[in-house]
Amino acid sequence: MRQENTSGDVNIVIGGEAGQGLVTVGDILSKTVVRAGYSMVVTQSYMSRIRGGHNTYCIRAGIDELQAPRESVDVLVAMNDETVGLHRGEMTNRGCVIIDGKSKVSSDGLARLAVPFSELSDKRYFNIAALGVVASLIGLDEELTAGAVDDAFGRKHPESVEANRAALAKAYDWMKSRRLPGLVLPPPRRSGGRIVMNGNQAIALGALSAGVKFCAFYPMTPATSIVLSLAAADQRMGVVVEQAEDEIAAINMAIGASFAGAPSMVATSGGGFALMTEGVSLAGITETPILIAVAMRPGPATGLPTRTAQGDLEFVLHSGHGEFPRAVFAPCNVAECFHLTRGAMKLAEKYQSPVFILTDQFMADSSRAVEPFALDGLDTVNPGAIPESFNGLYKRYALTQSGVSLRLLPGISRNLVVADSDEHTEEGHITEDLAVRVAMADKRSRKLGGITSEVIPPQYVGDETPELLFVTWGSSSGSVLEAAEVLRAGGRKVGTLCFSQVWPLVPEQFVERLEKALRVVGVEGNATGQFCRLIRRETGFEIRDRVLRYDGLPVTPEFVLAGLGKVD
Repeated sequence: MRQENTSGDVNIVIGGEAGQGLVTVGDILSKTVVRAGYSMVVTQSYMSRIRGGHNTYCIRAGIDELQAPRESVDVLVAMNDETVGLHRGEMTNRGCVIIDGKSKVSSDGLARLAVPFSELSDKRYFNIAALGVVASLIGLDEELTAGAVDDAFGRKHPESVEANRAALAKAYDWMKSRRLPGLVLPPPRRSGGRIVMNGNQAIALGALSAGVKFCAFYPMTPATSIVLSLAAADQRMGVVVEQAEDEIAAINMAIGASFAGAPSMVATSGGGFALMTEGVSLAGITETPILIAVAMRPGPATGLPTRTAQGDLEFVLHSGHGEFPRAVFAPCNVAECFHLTRGAMKLAEKYQSPVFILTDQFMADSSRAVEPFALDGLDTVNPGAIPESFNGLYKRYALTQSGVSLRLLPGISRNLVVADSDEHTEEGHITEDLAVRVAMADKRSRKLGGITSEVIPPQYVGDETPELLFVTWGSSSGSVLEAAEVLRAGGRKVGTLCFSQVWPLVPEQFVERLEKALRVVGVEGNATGQFCRLIRRETGFEIRDRVLRYDGLPVTPEFVLAGLGKVD
């Protein structure tokens, strides 16, 4: 009889080369875990190549709500021999290596489960046999796993369903007689009903729910799957997705579509966004709403194209020449990717400005168990004003107290709608009248007041007067929250301040928290503490102690705790 896992969670790493079916196994296993009622966090690490290299698909599953990946490994599914050597130092005391029985690679000191894959299935289905072994190892029901396999292959490859089922059944049967370490998950505390979704899918769904009608892009990892998710729903949702010849064309297409009345967005990463920055200024001066999703990865230049980072905050914040208002959101989890994208689209329309969603490779590829979003009754963006509500000479850039002018769409009324990328009069005509220039610059700047009035405050968790306060933003938040829980369990008074909107900042929302803490530590995925520097610029409060990660891997609770020890 196998021992039950008393820790409440298990961390599974599937490792091998690109092309070996790691993602297929990982996706099916993660869906089975969630359908069984467990919480789950997926982390994917892959090299920039089509085949070869070393990739991993990590699934941390447990009975409690999990918010971050874990570095130590309980189950290592080695699709090739190299995986064992690369990850053996990460194995826990209860760890188990699942490997082909024909492999001669040494695993001294590690529990080894040598699986006769060639006896269980045809080579084409080795990955499904491996799925059956690991699913059985952690105690997942065979029929539940088989259902996830059917869902994965039933539509695309119905001819392979029977063979996949046979390989899975043989793997489960082979596992029945194996005594193994205590890796079986405890019974879940909830039933299924949640869905598996990653950050990019949630961004796409949030945009669709808000009424996006046009998206232009040029493919760039890790942003491309946002657009692919939109494209998969194009006919059902009436959204047009256009692959442009480059990022310059993409953002200008989106601005043109928005000007004409189609709620629009673009999705890119740092290198592609570098080409879009002139377009950001165009949206700023023409006061055209647009949503820009920037999925960060390590730079400069091509950098590490398939790894993660939080290094483009300052770039996005200062992108585009000249001065004009913007808002920048940085979702802390997958659910926020949905809700903040919805809000960002509505904010862009309301204040007629570019608005940003700042995510990264970790969040893009990190699948979670999320509650299905309540979609019924959600309002959508309604571009432009009703022409009948206006009489007289239409001024597209009329000077107003709020800075927001009535936006009529071209071609839907008798009113002439004029827009220009040069400085312009209230009617939209080019001008070099310097007094008008000042009035227009002030008008645009006044919109920041309205945007600021709607800023989402950072989430605070912890003691009211902590001895230690962590400050973080975006995708690093989950790891910081878990690290804080570990410290509290050890008796320390700890608080966490997690920002999901990083611009504008409203000091009144958080400065008192900084001042009350005995010690403040910033945690970010970049080398220079960009958010800490932004806080100092806006508030005068300097966060001297920082835990920074910039090796291309996501911030983890272990990294935070180890980094804290270095700055103590």
